[in-house]
Amino acid sequence: MLLAIDVGNTNVVLGVYNGRKLIESWRMATDNKRSADEYGTIIDMMMRHDGIDPADIDDIIVSTVVPSLLFTLEHMCLKFYNKNPIVVETGIKTGLKIKYDDPRQVGSDRIVNSVAAHSRYGGNLIVVDFGTATTLSCVTADGCFLGGAIAPGMKTQAAALFEHTAKLPNVDLEFPGRFICKNTSEGMQSGLIYGHMGFIEHMITGMKREMAIEAGCSTSDIRVIATGGMATMVESGVSCIDVIDRRLTLDGLQMLYEKNVGLNKKRVLQEQWESE
Repeated sequence: MLLAIDVGNTNVVLGVYNGRKLIESWRMATDNKRSADEYGTIIDMMMRHDGIDPADIDDIIVSTVVPSLLFTLEHMCLKFYNKNPIVVETGIKTGLKIKYDDPRQVGSDRIVNSVAAHSRYGGNLIVVDFGTATTLSCVTADGCFLGGAIAPGMKTQAAALFEHTAKLPNVDLEFPGRFICKNTSEGMQSGLIYGHMGFIEHMITGMKREMAIEAGCSTSDIRVIATGGMATMVESGVSCIDVIDRRLTLDGLQMLYEKNVGLNKKRVLQEQWESE
């Protein structure tokens, strides 16, 4: 079985696959202060709680946007599973052609999502991940990663308002029910939620226009695939999202594993993402 580990800025998401079938998944807080022993112990307990024997893990793949945790997780994989994990980084086979000024700057999470979306849905796509950051990535039908955009996620925006203003409260991200609000908390909710919806609509419109020129297609041929914790909330107020795929990142890791079986034996370092 395969253990897939996706390390985000806020959460670590893990999944165990038997072939291409997801057996179980878990979520835990990302914590730079945790040691390899702590991560290993927590993951071991979660597996055993759901009836999975850690001894059945045959291989591991890791994607992280928190570089400081990579050594910790590699050490954990070696100590607890006696496995050298495949790491989603420069040199891994993706099947994509990265059209980026410096391909080394593309976040592994965007690559993983793009690989999964391209494999699962095909065609010309805009992949939106609503996480700590909201990322938008454009992938053509022939597998070119054109680039995209990065913005603060809604929770990040809410935290910034609370931390950097003297009087604004910390609010839950719930629909206020109206745009014009008559108290501060609901006013913040209106700005954060409806404002993010407007941002997404505007960005998708502009990206489709530019992508149609670059990919030689119609804007109507471009589908929008969304994932991440806030995807459903945003989708409810916009018309531009075609599909919500909550398992996109984990499934993308499983797909990348199939493309790179054996790389865990020897890490490959090159100057750019390698295409098939």
